[in-house]
Amino acid sequence: MSVAERVAVVREEIRLAALSAGRDPGEIKLLAAVKTQSVDRISQAVAAGVDAVGENRVQEMLSKLGSYGGTELHFIGKLQKNKVKQVVGRVSLIHSVESVAQAEVISRFAETQNIVQDVLAQVNIGREASKSGFLPSELERGVFAMRGLRGLRVRGIMCIPPLLGGENGGEEYFLETRNLFVDIRPKIIDNGSIRSEEAFSVLSMGMSGDFAKAAALGSTLVRVGSAIFGPRASA
Repeated sequence: MSVAERVAVVREEIRLAALSAGRDPGEIKLLAAVKTQSVDRISQAVAAGVDAVGENRVQEMLSKLGSYGGTELHFIGKLQKNKVKQVVGRVSLIHSVESVAQAEVISRFAETQNIVQDVLAQVNIGREASKSGFLPSELERGVFAMRGLRGLRVRGIMCIPPLLGGENGGEEYFLETRNLFVDIRPKIIDNGSIRSEEAFSVLSMGMSGDFAKAAALGSTLVRVGSAIFGPRASA
């Protein structure tokens, strides 16, 4: 199958999953996770109508700048503090803000550039020692602390469930993440006036193996790699 054909298949799976849950498929954005992909294959995904592209590695992203065809560029990988200045202002959204301390670094650099960087707070929904992110019990406090920083704007949350899933194949992790999002969002909106473009409205969850399930369970943005590009070559 071509990249365009795979994008169409993914779109249809999202549509069916959303409709089965009583959701509007138009609420769910499709991000192509382009780690290790060539500029040509990325261009094929962009031409096929993905809503955004996401890079995991800073150096790889920098080598492809100018090759994303005007489509939104997101950073979806782990962001080291010494790489912040290479990412801030170059991407529409940073998905992986794992602590208030990291958010402070992003904010300070964004302020030196006189910009506001959109970010997501990463929740360690599986409470895994090997993964970064806010524990569920710490997420609300962390989000509100981040919202006090002038150089960034918290647009929502993201999660990466445990690789092996849980008793229901990971469904419980998506449900818990959605519930955290639904609980925090009205508190933010009620806390003061908020413009529509600043709304806490992004719930980023779901990848190639589970994006349909995530779409049914509330995700507004799915991050899909191999389902669009085929099995990834070793990098």
